[in-house]
Amino acid sequence: MLLQVSKVVGKTTMLMAMIENIYETMNLRITETAFELHLRKIYPTRNILSMRETETIAGQECLDVQKKTDGSVNIIGEVATDPVASWMIQSAQVASKFTLFTHHAKTFPNLITALRNSMLRAGTFTDERTAEEQVVQVLNFDIHLIKDFRGRRYIERITECIPVEEKNEYTFDHRKEKSLEGKFDKFFDNATIFFSKTTNRELYHYRNILEFVDDSYVLVNPISENNIREMRDNMEESDAVAFDKFLERNWGIKSRAMKVYDEDGNEIVPETPKMIKNMEAVPDHIAKDIGKDLSKKINGENPNHNREKGNPTRKIKVTRNEDSKDKIKFDDIEDPFDNLFLDDEKDNKKTKRRNSLLEESDDDNDIDI
Repeated sequence: MLLQVSKVVGKTTMLMAMIENIYETMNLRITETAFELHLRKIYPTRNILSMRETETIAGQECLDVQKKTDGSVNIIGEVATDPVASWMIQSAQVASKFTLFTHHAKTFPNLITALRNSMLRAGTFTDERTAEEQVVQVLNFDIHLIKDFRGRRYIERITECIPVEEKNEYTFDHRKEKSLEGKFDKFFDNATIFFSKTTNRELYHYRNILEFVDDSYVLVNPISENNIREMRDNMEESDAVAFDKFLERNWGIKSRAMKVYDEDGNEIVPETPKMIKNMEAVPDHIAKDIGKDLSKKINGENPNHNREKGNPTRKIKVTRNEDSKDKIKFDDIEDPFDNLFLDDEKDNKKTKRRNSLLEESDDDNDIDI
């Protein structure tokens, strides 16, 4: 997830305040062209690593080192140059759970366009559409700050970026057409869809979640389902419960994990599916006959006698170890190690054997093991 703070005024103060609401278990990695945040002094108990490029060490090398330091949150001080925009895209894609950065864009479309152009000028991408897709995929929310003519500083809006998923809208109905004119019509329909996707395809939608109207903040549109799911997955249990209540109170969105209550305040527990206790793998009449045969066998009766004609007969044989007539004698078992020994001499009573591997060596040297 990536959160952008549009800088008009107070972007440094905004970032400093946001750090307080990030879980302390998350490690912070800061990349700045000039040290402005001073987060290690403000939060001395947090795991924070700050870096900046020098004359001999490039910013890309700093970012490569940060990827190996087990960071959870990456903060880019200010995206003011083209290479820094490339760092931001990299850190948002692979280096952390989410990324914070600041920018000077006035509107949300201007922000997308500026980042796309920076990626192209930096040489990271050569195609405009591909560069814009990368920007849209990593950008989630834009917090826009403003200072009016009276000198008041406040958040003007919070905007969410929603990428447009590409759908396969092509049809193969031309195969069903029998006339040549019908096949041409279906072909031109698919061609129209192709050219519209290639030349005039929208890569994203954006909508304001919160706006400042008449000296108060107003919730305008709900957060998208995808972002709600990702936000809940990265929250503690208490925060997730409070977040679910916030969604239900303001937008009527009920989470599956939330408890449902009736008018009297009693919790409504959903019915659990009934478990099947007995599963019969055979038909009932066959199972009953088998049970009768087993009971007669146990009682010493032969189930194959006195049976009515027409019913299939089943021979059931219950064998115990004591009943086996052919007993295996111990002397009949072959010795698996018989070939390992050589007969030294044979007597009428016993046969002496020795192992050739254990014979004394002809060498005079003694070896202690």
